[in-house]
Amino acid sequence: MTEYLLLFRNASTENGYLASSEDMAEDMPKWQSWIGNIAMQGKLVHTAPVRYDATIVNNDGVLVGPHKEIDSVLVSGFLICKSDNLEDVQEWSKTCPILKYPNSSVEIRPLIPFPTN
Repeated sequence: MTEYLLLFRNASTENGYLASSEDMAEDMPKWQSWIGNIAMQGKLVHTAPVRYDATIVNNDGVLVGPHKEIDSVLVSGFLICKSDNLEDVQEWSKTCPILKYPNSSVEIRPLIPFPTN
């Protein structure tokens, strides 16, 4: 089975996520159900939201603040799952709760295992 990294991207405000605490409370059962469906199939490896706070290290030094795309979109969480085919992962992603927000997306990236020798 191939492992896949799903990156959840969502628009943000100046100093935080777009979703309000009320939105998050309303969305939690949807996320639990969506992730639970993947877990019940034995295909969930790991998942977590990420805090808004970030540090970026590059050749110019250390910057404080998350990396945002042009339209203020940033990574807000991730999920690692496993599947025999990409099509299953795409179908799961089409029903991800993040997609209710403007400019949101799920990016699917296959993971390459490091050699063990």
